[in-house]
Amino acid sequence: MSDPLAAWRLGSEPYYQPQGDECDRFEAAWSRRLPLLLKGPTGCGKTRFIEHMAWRMGRPLVTVACNEDTTAGDLLGRWLLEDGATRWQDGPLALAARHGGICYLDEIVEARPDTVVAIHPLTDTRRMLPLDRASEVIRAHPDFMLVVSYNPGGSRELKPSTRQRFCGMRFGYPDAEDEAEILMREGGVDVEMASALVALGRRTRRLAGHGLEEGASTRMLVRAAQLLRQGMSARDACIAALVVPLTDEAALCDALMAAVDASF
Repeated sequence: MSDPLAAWRLGSEPYYQPQGDECDRFEAAWSRRLPLLLKGPTGCGKTRFIEHMAWRMGRPLVTVACNEDTTAGDLLGRWLLEDGATRWQDGPLALAARHGGICYLDEIVEARPDTVVAIHPLTDTRRMLPLDRASEVIRAHPDFMLVVSYNPGGSRELKPSTRQRFCGMRFGYPDAEDEAEILMREGGVDVEMASALVALGRRTRRLAGHGLEEGASTRMLVRAAQLLRQGMSARDACIAALVVPLTDEAALCDALMAAVDASF
């Protein structure tokens, strides 16, 4: 039989630099298939972490990047018309629950409120997913696990009635040594350049709350390293990967450019 989750299986091990005992804590939650909430700033490694752990657990990872247009139907499924007949098509959450994948809802707070409520029956002892439109109730596969993430510093927050249904893990940016190791591995730069980029990233993070919503993420630093690897100057790579994406404010751009010039 064909594998319904074949498209969601990872073909190779995603690189992840552990910051502590987070891998052990995930495995403890996985052993009981407990729903898990990942909290942390944008670009700090939450998605890479769950990709890495799905690989280690040998399970497909069904990922949904939530946004303000994400509805319950987008997760659960819908009826389709084909050749004059209708058939039900599972959404990504229903697909993972039915066949035993890890479903990762990235930035869950961005989805519509009815979408968040739809996941509640999967987060308690019932482990069930009602598909009202299909007149069906899915009993979650023994290997199903639900993981959601969000940035607690954003404009939206999860309601306590939702947060308290999950076990939680808090993520932050790696320490300087680990972050430099990530840049060397993912960006292909040497230790001197990686260290300089990390130092610059930390300067921008000190501006968070003082004009910037957030400083440069690890993901942004990796992109700067990748542009450097392609032959860009350090200044141009940092402008493209850090300065332009971080702000449109002229005064803040000037401050960031001063930090770039001081670093290189």
